[in-house]
Amino acid sequence: MTLDTETSRHIRIKRLIYRASYTGMKETDLLLGQFAARHLASLSEGQLDCFEQMLDAGDPAILGWVKGDVEVPDRFNTDVLDLIKEFKKTL
Repeated sequence: MTLDTETSRHIRIKRLIYRASYTGMKETDLLLGQFAARHLASLSEGQLDCFEQMLDAGDPAILGWVKGDVEVPDRFNTDVLDLIKEFKKTL
């Protein structure tokens, strides 16, 4: 990874952490913000893409998927969602 690539990745992760921490719903802010701060640095670029797309889906949907109250669309039923579900158990 070149310095520019590392810098771009670092900036992307910081932005995603911020975005995940201020989603609009307190419960998802806490869950996603803490998850992002602890785990985004270790995710692949593809996994970061999945996380970012998940954020675009909105808080109510994400919270429903994590709690198991709402069926997860195939495109969001990824290892990233599995990681978030596992992380929620630690809170």
